[in-house]
Amino acid sequence: IYSLNFSWDPFGVLLRRTATGTVLLNTTVAPLIFADQFLQISTSLPSRFLYGLGEHRGSLLHSLDWNTLTLWARDVAPTESFNLYGAHPFYLLMEEGGDAHGVFLLNSNAMEVALQPAPGLTWRTIGGVLDFYVFLGPDPNMVIQQYQQVIGFPAMPPLWALGFHLCRWGYGSSNGTWQTVRAMRNYQIPQDAQWNDIDYMDGYRDFTFDSQKFASLPSLVEDLHKHGQRYVMILDPGISSTNPQGSYWPFDEGLRRGLFLNTTQGQPLIGKVWPGYTAFADFSNPDTHQWWLENLQHFHAHVPFDGLWIDMNEPSNFMDGSEDGCPPGELDSPPYTPAVLGDSLSSKTVCASAKQKASVHYNLHNLYGLMEAKATARAEPGPLPQLLWDKANAWGAALTSCPFLSLLFSSALIQIRGKRPFIISRSTFPSQGRYSGHWLGDNRSQMGDAGCGRWGWGGTAADSLHLPQAQDPTVFSPAARTAMKDVLLTRYSLLPFLHTLFHHAHLQGDTVARPLFFEFPQDVATLGLDRQFLWGRSLLVTPVLEPGVDSVTGYVPQGTWYDFYTGSSVNSSGEMLKMSAPLEHLNLHIREGSILPTQKPGTTSEATRGNPLRLIVALSSSATAWGDLFWDDGESLDTFERGSYSYLVF
Repeated sequence: IYSLNFSWDPFGVLLRRTATGTVLLNTTVAPLIFADQFLQISTSLPSRFLYGLGEHRGSLLHSLDWNTLTLWARDVAPTESFNLYGAHPFYLLMEEGGDAHGVFLLNSNAMEVALQPAPGLTWRTIGGVLDFYVFLGPDPNMVIQQYQQVIGFPAMPPLWALGFHLCRWGYGSSNGTWQTVRAMRNYQIPQDAQWNDIDYMDGYRDFTFDSQKFASLPSLVEDLHKHGQRYVMILDPGISSTNPQGSYWPFDEGLRRGLFLNTTQGQPLIGKVWPGYTAFADFSNPDTHQWWLENLQHFHAHVPFDGLWIDMNEPSNFMDGSEDGCPPGELDSPPYTPAVLGDSLSSKTVCASAKQKASVHYNLHNLYGLMEAKATARAEPGPLPQLLWDKANAWGAALTSCPFLSLLFSSALIQIRGKRPFIISRSTFPSQGRYSGHWLGDNRSQMGDAGCGRWGWGGTAADSLHLPQAQDPTVFSPAARTAMKDVLLTRYSLLPFLHTLFHHAHLQGDTVARPLFFEFPQDVATLGLDRQFLWGRSLLVTPVLEPGVDSVTGYVPQGTWYDFYTGSSVNSSGEMLKMSAPLEHLNLHIREGSILPTQKPGTTSEATRGNPLRLIVALSSSATAWGDLFWDDGESLDTFERGSYSYLVF
């Protein structure tokens, strides 16, 4: 389906799609530069419709007008043009005529991707090798499936992970947290999980809880479990280093076993995070996984948590480098520094020269969140074959994210709970989905942050900044509270459908939420749309993203669409439609030819599971429709792999 031609002068490769003759890559357009700490390769692009290259805040469709995207994990509230928490050197491009292809550069070093109006693209990285994967699609869904065949498919989440979760920094106490939970129950607003931010800890130290303000935390967790609800808490990778010897086991034991990042002098690198001076766990060391597991086991014996929220794992540091700065040399001051926020690789993180078991931090920085997620989901490893680490050193750690490495790990949360783990991570890298989900970092829950309008309607409401006012549904006006309750009940009624979509993601790399162009790749009007999305192929969501309005304009692709609530049909030729959007109404439309499995909603996913199911059938113009349902117990491990499930096609 493709042809590959090499050229010596000018030097480069040309990759063509055979069916259309479209040139997907042409690297002869600029010289290849291949030095130890500077690798640069450019290509022409067959169109201007390019997506991906996360993690950045901006529109779904990238501008190619001299737009440089930097990939270097960084703790900073999502801001346009900054390098953010994760690094994903992958792009998807829509060709003229509706074909799609993807390109993945398996490289974990600091890099820039420069987009040019030609159209063209330049990869510029300061380590590793140029190890490219090209995915020929030819449609965007298939590109994503092929990409995940390389990096690994996402884990199947527990059903409760798909319900409504609440969190804020500032509950002040376990009783304050409990009060919110009770208020939610009082108003019969659905809630599956309650979370706590770092204020539950004793002096912001991992694996502790405040024995005064959070004295009733074990009782709160017990009460949640009695009501079919779950508890999730935050954890940071920075371990407090200033406690009297013998008073804080996580640090004492980590030090004794040599499990922290070290300076070039071989001493633990000391930075500063929430608890004050801290050492940083080295998750590239297999022994660290066992220590992490033991810490989690000790804490779980007191507070039987159900999920973990791993934060600050870029890793974040309130100092630049360490308490002693960073030493001179070409790791901390490379010949070329990509356009990172702060103009230095050590800005608000650890020194690039820091020593880790697998390699230097220079090569491993963008993998830190992935490695922590792997330890949290999959701790207690056996010895890693030295060959892999030798290659990781030689190749700038390009190998450390390969899926087969995971075979060497069993699981921390799995060992502790014996059920599907629930973990979300702030810093991410390709293959993260095998071990954790992702959260979008610090925001102020404003309209521009929502991603799904009228904040809190899209699923999980996590209020991450320390704001003076609570933002859970119970504190709003009766009208707003009722609207939130109604839309959450709608979400819960769709859990069988949503759970089935996650099964397809886990099994073959389908997307759950997808942009419209994934389903309508030949409709050029969809290529720039990012204010609507689809669940699977059949449920169109048109949220309100502006305050104080009672209507919304959205694109309805060609065909017949049915109003989710009333069943009334809209026959569209592919056009923008103005829809009524009063406070209590979220616009949902079902695509013709689809069948959605739904359920009478309860106030938890557990309660919902016991209720009657029903099908919504949206006939096509030829009076046909199909849908499916994956049904298991919602929390056991490997239900598909073990055959403990029902799969129904309607």
